[in-house]
Amino acid sequence: MSKRTARLFVIAAPSGAGKTTLVHALVTRHPELRFSISYTTRPKRRNEADGVDYLFVDKDEFARLRDSGALLEYAEVFDNYYGTSREQVSQHLDAGHNVVLEIDWQGAEQVRESMPECITIFIMPPSVAELERRLRSRRTDSDRVINRRLRDALSDMSHWGDFDYVVINDDLETAVAELEAVFEGQGASSATDDEALRRAVKSVIG
Repeated sequence: MSKRTARLFVIAAPSGAGKTTLVHALVTRHPELRFSISYTTRPKRRNEADGVDYLFVDKDEFARLRDSGALLEYAEVFDNYYGTSREQVSQHLDAGHNVVLEIDWQGAEQVRESMPECITIFIMPPSVAELERRLRSRRTDSDRVINRRLRDALSDMSHWGDFDYVVINDDLETAVAELEAVFEGQGASSATDDEALRRAVKSVIG
């Protein structure tokens, strides 16, 4: 990626759209990017490491961070809290590194208010049926939780128009390439004002 003034890229998606896989693939290909690690109060999963996947804290510590203004954004998702370190983002940007935030649409809205120059990207699944398949293939949630995630995902996807760009994650390689184009300032076909993109999104959400 060409060197230029450091930018903040905010990537959001409904649960199961493949956001984390996409972001990790992007950062692996472009190690010059800095991936902001979120605070969370949810329990650590077996394959996760503190300080790598998330910064795991309890609710009291999260409240302290929130109330002290240390969080650029925060949100409650599935009864757990998530938040982004304001200092961590600022340090990366000041050092000249583009920063990637992997958060939900509520957090993206807060970041947009604080840093309107940020670039926002929404990741969508190719269909609701594929989203459900991905959620069930995890084999980590009960039917009740999966049904709740599906309901919340449909609500999340209704906010796609608030973002600068949308990437439909059907094929991983294609989706990563579209993300790269956005980061290079060449993602016109993924812009939310592109008519073909708008038609594709509407075919996903009905």
